[in-house]
Amino acid sequence: MDNKRKNAKNEFLCPKSAYRGQDYLDGFIFNSNLQEFTHRLGYISGLHTNGKLSSQDAFQYIEQLWEKVEVSPPKPWRSSK
Repeated sequence: MDNKRKNAKNEFLCPKSAYRGQDYLDGFIFNSNLQEFTHRLGYISGLHTNGKLSSQDAFQYIEQLWEKVEVSPPKPWRSSK
């Protein structure tokens, strides 16, 4: 019963949706990193809005998270297709 509670809590706090793209491995990695980025961005935004995080710190955290997304394949916004 305790495991079910932990899983439900994790699903609520860190929801993940399934990947439905064409290039499975590259797309899956990118999708996973993008979901993590948006999830953490929500926390950073909330902390900043409530005054718990300065604008400079929030910007630095967001920059670090975006760098992780940027280096992951396949970079669809830079695609030559």
